[in-house]
Amino acid sequence: MKEIVLDTETTGISTKEGHRIVEIGCIELDNLIPTKNKFHYYFNPERKVSDKAFEIHGYTDEFLAKQKKFYEVVDEFIEFVKNKRLIIHNAEFDLAHLNNELSLVGKEKIQNEIIDTLQIARDKYPGSSASLDALCKRFRIDNSKRVKHTALIDCDLLARVYINLIDQKEPTFDLNNVIEQDLSLNNKTNHYFKKVIKPSTEELKQHSDYLKQNLKKNFF
Repeated sequence: MKEIVLDTETTGISTKEGHRIVEIGCIELDNLIPTKNKFHYYFNPERKVSDKAFEIHGYTDEFLAKQKKFYEVVDEFIEFVKNKRLIIHNAEFDLAHLNNELSLVGKEKIQNEIIDTLQIARDKYPGSSASLDALCKRFRIDNSKRVKHTALIDCDLLARVYINLIDQKEPTFDLNNVIEQDLSLNNKTNHYFKKVIKPSTEELKQHSDYLKQNLKKNFF
């Protein structure tokens, strides 16, 4: 199954207070490798951005007023994510806003399978920070370009974090060109198991000889 790494930016926290989406970024993965397929738009939310949200993403009301409205690209979005697993960090937040936007234009809520990387991180590293920045630091992922929260940059970082979280070797890929141009598990439990390699008889013998020799050096 192909997967979609998804991120949104909004005018504020709660849809109950009338907050809307101002940006959606999606990057497609095929066997954990990013393809050339992406979905990225800024939106006119038809309301003002809250001060707190502006501090996070930096999108002004003047800039957003010139962008498309969600209903203009909703069908393109639905087709892009159709039948694909969605990888989202703190999925509850993004899904609440996405389903709100879909509801406002008379579309059905998202029914895709969801992988919440925030929950995976909390399960694997209880008591540790599970923010995207903290996970980038844990996995030594360069997040220096994340001066502000922007959907495509966050998707790029999340794709790398996701690969590390499920204990896969991170493939070599670079989405910088894609980002710069645009900015002008079948079974979840299986992710936690690692392959165990048993040593051979000869390797066990060599290890035993090594321990005997070093013990003699330390005690005699």
